[in-house]
Amino acid sequence: MLEKFVDRLPIMPVIQPLMMKNQIPYYDLTMKESMLKLHRDLPPTRVWGYNGLFPGPTFHVFRGQPIRVLWRSALPEKHFLPIDTTVHGADHGAPEVRTVVHLHGGVTPDTSDGYPEAWFTPGFQQVGRYFTNAVYEYPNDQAATNLWYHDHAMGITRLNIYAGLAGMYIVHDEEEQSLWLPDGEFDIPLVLQDRSFRADGSLYYPAEPTPPVEGVDPSVLPDFFGKTNLVNGKVWPYLEVEPRKYRFRILNGANARFYGLSLSNDLPFLQIGTDQGLLEHPVPVTNLLLAPAERADVVIDFSSSAGEEIVMRNGAASPFPQGKLPNPKTTGVVMQFRVKKHLSSPDHSNVPHNLSTYHVMNPVQSNNERNLLLSMRPDEYGRSIHLLNDQLWTDPITEMPRLGDVEIWSLVNVSNATHPIHLHLVKFQILDRQPFDAEVYENEGRIVPTGKRMKPALNEQGWKDTVRANPKEITRIIMKFEPYAGLFVWHCHILEHEDYEMMRPYVVVGKG
Repeated sequence: MLEKFVDRLPIMPVIQPLMMKNQIPYYDLTMKESMLKLHRDLPPTRVWGYNGLFPGPTFHVFRGQPIRVLWRSALPEKHFLPIDTTVHGADHGAPEVRTVVHLHGGVTPDTSDGYPEAWFTPGFQQVGRYFTNAVYEYPNDQAATNLWYHDHAMGITRLNIYAGLAGMYIVHDEEEQSLWLPDGEFDIPLVLQDRSFRADGSLYYPAEPTPPVEGVDPSVLPDFFGKTNLVNGKVWPYLEVEPRKYRFRILNGANARFYGLSLSNDLPFLQIGTDQGLLEHPVPVTNLLLAPAERADVVIDFSSSAGEEIVMRNGAASPFPQGKLPNPKTTGVVMQFRVKKHLSSPDHSNVPHNLSTYHVMNPVQSNNERNLLLSMRPDEYGRSIHLLNDQLWTDPITEMPRLGDVEIWSLVNVSNATHPIHLHLVKFQILDRQPFDAEVYENEGRIVPTGKRMKPALNEQGWKDTVRANPKEITRIIMKFEPYAGLFVWHCHILEHEDYEMMRPYVVVGKG
């Protein structure tokens, strides 16, 4: 058992542009292997990181100011985690080490979106069929929000992100900066992840599910849940805070673990933003549920807690929601806040009642509605695979919205797990969720609603790019497909599901 709260919370460094080219900031990042101390009592751990860092450096960009990024790989030619070559894209003949970067939540043309088959190998010696350019351009034409960048290579995304390839990307704008929110050293990103370790400090990722799959070794897992929680790359860290307000930009960067966050002294999180920007009004929550890839922008006011030691806890089941609750001594613990007794300077920050102007989309705006099944079936080896609309990655593309169209997607989840569904390119709003009769579906294959449509929680009534589609519910989202035509993807963000067929391409069809 590793001792808790012995390592200070790291703050990821802010990356600066290498140069300006035609008034556009130009960045250069290299994926490298490093040996890093992730806990005081662990030997150094081999990780893969952007510029060798885990998590990678944080981008701070401004709305309307595009940037260009050269993503390079200097990784080894062999992977240090177990590759299942029966997974599409990782089959025999594919290079073991392939990477491609996706800016999650970025409003980005498809040539810079990080399409899973647009991968490249170290030194660009080999490239995937959709590889276009090593230099990606991010327009940043979107409201202030907390995005993240991570690997998206076909068939090994779960392994590359577990190895360390993820980082924060924060967009600012004038509206956000006009507010008196906590800033500077009192504005801190928190990247939550889970990992397991061997005694020698190396990352442990199982090669076989339990029970093993006959004829497949190694085999993809249904889900992966680590035995420790990390924040900003440290196991169970602590953060010294002053008795004042702090802003935390929280990302669930885990492979499959949901986090149900609470504070041991019952302080509320004052949520001010979701995946895609500020909420209209702040929402106090004492239990903050985040699926993999979801983000929450929150303010915690420690002013009444001087001298206390506060633990951030996790109460979410794994798998969610039908699995086991976390062990309160291990995965039920995230980090610790140590509140000092005195301020270093007065706290002039404020969380106003009106944060942002929020336009609510109306279902009557919709040009088209789609019913999309989230289902399961056995593969040729008898493994249960999760599917979108009962289709494999290689099946013909069926979702082809037109540029500028508004669509409603009804995600009908007939499985037993909550799936965090992410769409590239677009932001959306959650309309509602509605339960249906599981027994009727099992026996007759019909979807029969059993209750009213329920509005999302107040802290979900903002712009999103990842939605929790709960089991035996119909989750409706509405979005406008803009501003780019092209080839994109939508998928479950449980990485083991995504890698193993729960991902589909979609095309935004241009006008004319």
